[in-house]
Amino acid sequence: MPVDGLGFATRQIHAGVEPDQSHRPRATPIYLTAGFVFDDFDQANERFAQADDGYSYSRAGNPTSAAVERRIADLEGGADALLVGSGQAAVSTAVLALVGAGDHIVSANSIYEGSRELFRDNFARLGITTSFVGDANDPEAWEAAIRPETRVLFAESIPNPKNDILDIRAVATVAQRHGIPLIIDNTLATPYLLRPIEHGADIVVHSASKFLAGHGTVLGGVIVDAGRIDWTATDGRYPHLSDNRGPDGRTVADRFGRAAFSAYARSVVALRQGPSPSPFTAFLLLQGIETLSLRVQRHSESAQRIAEWLEAHPAVESVDYSGLASNPYRPLAEQYLPRGQGSVFAFTLRGGRDAAKTFTNSVRLFTRMTHLGDVRSLVLHPASTTHVNRTEDERVAAGIGQGLLRVSIGLEDVEDLIADLDRALAAVQAADLLERAGIA
Repeated sequence: MPVDGLGFATRQIHAGVEPDQSHRPRATPIYLTAGFVFDDFDQANERFAQADDGYSYSRAGNPTSAAVERRIADLEGGADALLVGSGQAAVSTAVLALVGAGDHIVSANSIYEGSRELFRDNFARLGITTSFVGDANDPEAWEAAIRPETRVLFAESIPNPKNDILDIRAVATVAQRHGIPLIIDNTLATPYLLRPIEHGADIVVHSASKFLAGHGTVLGGVIVDAGRIDWTATDGRYPHLSDNRGPDGRTVADRFGRAAFSAYARSVVALRQGPSPSPFTAFLLLQGIETLSLRVQRHSESAQRIAEWLEAHPAVESVDYSGLASNPYRPLAEQYLPRGQGSVFAFTLRGGRDAAKTFTNSVRLFTRMTHLGDVRSLVLHPASTTHVNRTEDERVAAGIGQGLLRVSIGLEDVEDLIADLDRALAAVQAADLLERAGIA
């Protein structure tokens, strides 16, 4: 059914639906098959030559995965999307569809640690260098970091774990001035709270394992292409898209126009590297997306209440949540996130690592787990887990102190969550009193 002009909640249920006319199922079926039958010799040739857009092998495309791709592209306001096996696969596939040995990436410093290490370590071994911008909201810092060989700018809309909101328009202006694609990881915001393409981003990536799936059961990633870049006008900076000709004498840009990036990411990078999701995973992602707005709204409302409660607690030194009036990113949150500021944020306990350890071991309802965007509330100590391989100086520079804890607020009753936090913080205070008395 047509969904143009319909609201977000309607589109998250109906967008991208292409009913199977043979049996007319209302829900998208799980096409759990490795490959698809060709009608004849010529059709097989046409599908491999991309003259026919039908399915050949699930690593290259699957009807269940395609339904997810169409829906997320619609919700993000993109022209096309590609579903892959994880959020990290989405980041690596998107970037590798644009860069090669000798090229350069400019990234915000405040990003998910897995992405940071992918750039700093794995890509560096492939001859791809990265510069990290300390203040991601300083356009001059981005300008200064760009080199003639820069091919990608990368940042997160809501960085993990500090909730330091990105001024997307400011960075997009720099990217457009230099003709360099801006990739935004929009995992923590989701398209319900924020759509980076509307603010100038060229490509959006998600760890679909998080809020899009929503229930902590599957891994997935997605790449959304805005489809706005004319790859033939990039002065040869992306020769694999604009210059290199195939057997038919045409370039990727000749064949696919402004969809050249997404076509190359799908048919070359993803097809050859193989980060393909299971059709069953795609089906579960569709189920999650159908309730996305309802869940994210509740997540955000509960996070706001809990952040306010934590900020007032004497055992808490600081709270990094842009929904707070005291937060320096509050003006950007009002500009980019009027529906809510998400559910992932950090807070720092007085008492450092010992306090964080006591707190973590004392929670009962919060789950000690490395994940985000779950229906369950989660807690993690970044300094001893996700950021354990950084030096102490690097952690301090990134604002990851020993007393800092990251939480992902779930869908439980907020009063029960506050009671669990209160119990854990009371344990922290009791341990501190015992230590001061020389008993511990």
